Amino acid sequence: MVQLTAEEYQRMQEDLMDSYDEELELELADRTGDGATSGARADREHYFRELFRLQGELIRLQDWVTVSGHRLVILFEGRDAAGKGGVIKRITQRLNPRVCRVAALQAPTERERTQWYFQRYIAHLPAAGEMVLFDRSWYNRAGVERVMGFCTDEEYEEFFRTVPEFEKMLRRAGIQLIKYWFSITDDEQHVRFLGRMHDPLKQWKLSPMDLESRRRWEDYTRAKEEMLARTHIPESPWWVVQAVDKKKARLNCIHHLLNQVKYEVVERPSLSLPERVHHADYVRHPVPADMYVPEVY
Repeated sequence: MVQLTAEEYQRMQEDLMDSYDEELELELADRTGDGATSGARADREHYFRELFRLQGELIRLQDWVTVSGHRLVILFEGRDAAGKGGVIKRITQRLNPRVCRVAALQAPTERERTQWYFQRYIAHLPAAGEMVLFDRSWYNRAGVERVMGFCTDEEYEEFFRTVPEFEKMLRRAGIQLIKYWFSITDDEQHVRFLGRMHDPLKQWKLSPMDLESRRRWEDYTRAKEEMLARTHIPESPWWVVQAVDKKKARLNCIHHLLNQVKYEVVERPSLSLPERVHHADYVRHPVPADMYVPEVY
């Protein structure tokens, strides 16, 4: 196992705190006092308040999308460990999965490799009243496929010829497309990878491809720069999220997202809980004891 410096260990601990569920962290902090300085705790509490407020706005956005029939696609791209999954989790955390869903496609099958490149992504586009978040997207061709040699030069150039027209077609069809690139530094990715290597709960996030991407940092940088230069178009511009600070990145991205959609507050109908109906002839039958889950806890 790689030996950590004191600074790397401290940053790993901070990264671990950032991975907590916010409500769990609040409860732990309230119970234990968590030992944090007053400034650090105040910063976290400000983050919690802002996150919960923005998540409330996301619910309003969801309600409007449902009622209006709007179709929304949000792409999240960036280097490995850039924090895409963290912001996707915070966006979807309190939303209806029937309205807002995540598309995180695996490597293409042999059959999919023979299809039109965009075909397997099209199957995940939203119907009316839906939001789809792509955790990586068709831009795999401009990134990992280019760097790792999984596509030919001809396929790479054809992608750049096609993708602007493809995204213009989505817009003409009434699908709103928002594209985010999460940007981190070389040093920050190094620390986050070390954190994953040392945390048994996160080791599944590190694949041989991820480790190879670390070695090819500069190749990915060149590929990213060309991708942004050739696909940043008025119909679907790129938005770069500074993501070294995970909490700030989440808040900034969600705040920006909410400002990209002209949603309105939808009035919900008032609800009332009906009285439970009782029938004199109803008898509840006992459940056999061997059907219960053992109460270990």
